[in-house]
Amino acid sequence: MVRHGMSNREIARRRGISTDAVKFHVANAVLKLGLDRRAELRTWRGVPVDSALRGQGEPAMAMQLGVIGQIARPVGDIQTAVDFYGKVLGLPHLYTFGDLAFFDCGGTRLFLSANDGPVGEPSVLYFQVDDIQVAYDELRGRGVEFENAPHLIHKHDNGVEEWMAFFPDPDGHLLAIMAQVAPA
Repeated sequence: MVRHGMSNREIARRRGISTDAVKFHVANAVLKLGLDRRAELRTWRGVPVDSALRGQGEPAMAMQLGVIGQIARPVGDIQTAVDFYGKVLGLPHLYTFGDLAFFDCGGTRLFLSANDGPVGEPSVLYFQVDDIQVAYDELRGRGVEFENAPHLIHKHDNGVEEWMAFFPDPDGHLLAIMAQVAPA
């Protein structure tokens, strides 16, 4: 959650724990990773030893953005949105995780997230890439300023990992690169 830019207070609220507990766990993570401060967690590029991303091997070719893999949409109430997109519109429901829900729109994922504020920000465009580490390095070389390094978002029951890294366009609208990495 730190890597997504959440404050200690926001993390505590979402996890149902005290801010002191969040501070304790964040401090432990910083110490165990050998970092100097919390801010370094946002750009920490480490890949866990047991991650499928570590087993990808050498980059195959030059980075190329793929099809749009996911579009994010803020919603006022997650259950109402799940009912609407799933039951009313008939989109296949992939999974719900807390106040996040995912649907399949003909191969492009629709990512719904409960939003406490006004609903109206532009949707985030997520571009699929074959190798997120190569794409990150190449785009940084082209002058893209990422908000964070590629990081693990979710690990599915079948071992497939979701990795993402976020960056703004010239107008400040959020874009992302994403990769699904299957276990070796």
